[in-house]
Amino acid sequence: MFGVQSVLETLRSGKEIDRLLVQRELGNTEILDLAKEKGIQVQKVPLEKLNRITRKNHQGAIAFVSAIHYAKLENVIADTFENGEIPFILILDRVTDVRNFGAIARTAECAGVHAIVLPSRGAAQINADAMKTSSGALNFIPVCKEDSLIQTIDFLQNSGLRVVACTEKAKSTIYEIDYKDPIAIIMGSEEDGITDEIIRKSDEIAKIPQAGQVGSLNVSVAAGVIIFETVRQRSI
Repeated sequence: MFGVQSVLETLRSGKEIDRLLVQRELGNTEILDLAKEKGIQVQKVPLEKLNRITRKNHQGAIAFVSAIHYAKLENVIADTFENGEIPFILILDRVTDVRNFGAIARTAECAGVHAIVLPSRGAAQINADAMKTSSGALNFIPVCKEDSLIQTIDFLQNSGLRVVACTEKAKSTIYEIDYKDPIAIIMGSEEDGITDEIIRKSDEIAKIPQAGQVGSLNVSVAAGVIIFETVRQRSI
């Protein structure tokens, strides 16, 4: 969505907006005021970046409308407990590749994960590529977008969930962890994994054992391994 009037109407409509880019020198403050009112973060960027996205008359404003409706994590947790189910949450710390994200969503939905949690900044955009790679899973699994993953972890821990960070920095393996109780699993960025602050905040950390020479698994593959270890334990 581009152009000042189109972006304003999109903001007024209440549609979910993944990213809102405005030209640094943009004189129209109505977009900025409305975005602030609705809690939508604005990236002020140079004209050249907007021109790289589209050569059409964007008038200094481009909005990326989400392909899905985001769920509220507190509602997901409450509904899961009320339904007599054991919460199983997946947190993605700065996973930015849309195809990785789509593949993870597909695996998570197949495994019965109750929700995927993303940070509001630094996460993959949920676009046509993500939808396609998920094979439609993103139409069914709740996705929650949170401003602070640290605060989210606090909320989950206070709600009775144990938080497990899957990281190569761990000494224990994922096969030494008990996933039968309410659990949230964290997977990290393709480039540098899970941030140290989030690792310190987690209840447990665990790694996937590897015997080869390559340093790490693709994040979507790694997510599949630990997700289905949880499924295996819960099915015993």
